[in-house]
Amino acid sequence: MRKWLPLTAVCLGAFMLLIDVTIVTVALPDMAADMRSGFAGLQWVMDVYALALAALLLGAGSLADRIGRRRVYLGGLGLFAAASLACGLATGPAALIAFRAVQGVGGAAMFATTMALLSGAYQGRDRGVAFGVWGAVNGAAAAAGPIIGGLLTEHFGWRWIFFINLPVCALAVYVTLKAVAESRDPHATRLDLPGMATFTAGAGALTYAVIRGGENGWSSATTLGLLGFAAAAFAGFVLVELRGPHPMLDLSLFRSRTFVAVMAAGLLLSGAAFSYLMYVSLWLQSAEGMGPVGAGLVLLPLSAAGFVVAAAAGRLLHGVSPRLTIGGGLLLIGVGALLQAWMLHAGDGWAVLVPGLLVTGVGVGAATPALAATAMAAVTPARAGMAGGALNTARQLGTALGIAVLGAVFHAGLRSGLGGGGRGLSEALAAGGAGRLLDGAPAGAARDTLTGLVEAAFASGLRDTFLVSAAMGLAGALAVFLLIRGTSGTAAVPRPAAAPTAERTAAARS
Repeated sequence: MRKWLPLTAVCLGAFMLLIDVTIVTVALPDMAADMRSGFAGLQWVMDVYALALAALLLGAGSLADRIGRRRVYLGGLGLFAAASLACGLATGPAALIAFRAVQGVGGAAMFATTMALLSGAYQGRDRGVAFGVWGAVNGAAAAAGPIIGGLLTEHFGWRWIFFINLPVCALAVYVTLKAVAESRDPHATRLDLPGMATFTAGAGALTYAVIRGGENGWSSATTLGLLGFAAAAFAGFVLVELRGPHPMLDLSLFRSRTFVAVMAAGLLLSGAAFSYLMYVSLWLQSAEGMGPVGAGLVLLPLSAAGFVVAAAAGRLLHGVSPRLTIGGGLLLIGVGALLQAWMLHAGDGWAVLVPGLLVTGVGVGAATPALAATAMAAVTPARAGMAGGALNTARQLGTALGIAVLGAVFHAGLRSGLGGGGRGLSEALAAGGAGRLLDGAPAGAARDTLTGLVEAAFASGLRDTFLVSAAMGLAGALAVFLLIRGTSGTAAVPRPAAAPTAERTAAARS
């Protein structure tokens, strides 16, 4: 059994960093009440972690190739543990957001090295088994996040969703030091620091602009200034990558129509399928009176269906064109969101969401297995690792931007459901304060009226959010159907020569 210790070390880190994407979802109302955080603060608690992952994945992979993958993985584990402790001890939303960003930096260091460590530790049949287990662990992390988060929050308090990382990190460090060998790329290039800086600045400014636009209006000077800065930063990123001697992203990859389609699919899949879950959780706990565990169980059909279908699709849909698996999966994601928008009305309970969540989960499971393989097969073997890292980046950026965009839509929908007024009430509802408002209302007609307003506001906000999610899913499906040609399955099979490189940063199922 000793030969599987490297797999254990890698899976511990991968499970922990991926579960932290979703474990926070069901803890948000308790965080808001404890730290007196507003709606924008809750968005940033979710967003900044995904942004850090998106911004630093490619750079972390390059650094690991130069100075050692085990060293970077261990450094990521240590940083992640320290940031988790700081998150659990945070006394205000600003500190929590800052430490969540540091968590994302540690997560990027781990995420960028896990597959390379497995590739170096195993050969032949053992390698196939190791990557199969690694993929299953990634899928399980997405499914388990809301449940584990709910159990910890309900029985121990929200801070324990961060404290629980400490013993896991300690065990991962011990096993890594004991069983994982160091490895480097002798042909590694220098870090693309200008590219990392411009991409990070552009992604952060764009996300902040969308959040501020939802709060202050899209024509405000702050919003327009941030959008202008984001455009300038992304333009600088393109120039740096085109002219730099060692670009972290070779923009010539985008000459491939298939590669463009997969990047768009990864970005829109994450935004359409997962970014609205925090707003559903706010509704379930603050307006419907559910506990964190109950809210996590309501969200389980999506992640569980995705896990089961992805496991089956990897075997049953092998050789099927990615035009059908990825495009069809995105189509189902869009249909699932439309189904939730159509079924949800004021006064309805959580059960109306389940059919749509199941359909969305099936779509995620159908599309996800083919994404990484198709991205790597669309480029030359020498660029396969870069393509896998770019897909990971697109997926995390899609989550971050999706949370920001859907947050603006959700907040506007709340105000619309209140008749266009009641800005103070809509702010309270968006920050998870519905339960406190209803508990404080006097019994009788006044409380019944307030209950009706709250139900109408959440129904309006969530319906609009689901409709925009559906539009993202359908847009992704359209891009795949238009850009990926042919119906054969050859594009879905990665080239054997690319496997060792690709395994450094191929996309995880999350």
